[in-house]
Amino acid sequence: MQPTLLILAAGMASRYGSMKQTEGFGPAGETIMDYSIYDAIRAGFGKVVFIIRKDFAEGFKNTFEPKLKGKIKTEYVYQEMDSHLGGSTVPEGRTKPWGTGHAILCAKDVINEPFAVINADDFYGTDAFVKAAVFLNNDCNAKTYSIIGYELAKTLSEHGTVSRGVCQVDANSNLVSITERTKIYREGDTIVYEDEDGKHEVPFDSPVSMNFWCFHQSLFPVTEKLFHQFVKDNTHNIKAEFFIPLIGDEFVKTQDGTIKVIPCSSQWFGVTYKEDAPVVKASIDKLVEDKEYPDNLWA
Repeated sequence: MQPTLLILAAGMASRYGSMKQTEGFGPAGETIMDYSIYDAIRAGFGKVVFIIRKDFAEGFKNTFEPKLKGKIKTEYVYQEMDSHLGGSTVPEGRTKPWGTGHAILCAKDVINEPFAVINADDFYGTDAFVKAAVFLNNDCNAKTYSIIGYELAKTLSEHGTVSRGVCQVDANSNLVSITERTKIYREGDTIVYEDEDGKHEVPFDSPVSMNFWCFHQSLFPVTEKLFHQFVKDNTHNIKAEFFIPLIGDEFVKTQDGTIKVIPCSSQWFGVTYKEDAPVVKASIDKLVEDKEYPDNLWA
């Protein structure tokens, strides 16, 4: 059975200022997602599942269905505020989405095989999808997941802070812990993150998760139980988010699971801010020039 690619595309793009998920960056107007899907098809993935919001579903499907038809199976799942709450109700005053872990849970009815999860607005590179496919086909099981890991220094934006899941690994490259740092940036010759206790330095070569995870389908029941408890615990915290690293942490600590951190040689780049867009476009142009991708992905 071929693995599935789950793309998290329901974000509001608040920092970027527009619907960056469908903005064209390639020579023929390709989105960042197009390159991820193209790499996934080459690596042997059999289906792509898009997590989107209902209010932009029509335009989204009109963008992707014509070019993907006959090339890979597609499914669309909606992440709504009241999805999968397990009998709870949306807390009064909450407008913020529940987060990436909740997005995964929204796909539980359409995924029955090992799968990878990625962000819509991150360019991961060919090597990442090859390594993910090898893992999902050969090593993924109910007790073994993985993260495609990148060096922190190669994942920053010059135009503002970024969020990264900073990984601590053991001698066998197994994940010990992952901590979501929501304000990371370069400061002089150092990299720092900020939290309520102030600034803290982080090593340049720290392995980080760029939300490229590889999971077994048995993840869903555990995630559902965890999310229901999260909702109950955060009734009065209307900005709390259920991040994927919370699921990974629970898997390692209470499910006796192992998460492999698989190093990736691809250069990551992404669009967090509008100012990042020209850099991404130039990077893609260079890859096309070097014949890593065709001038028109779907021609």
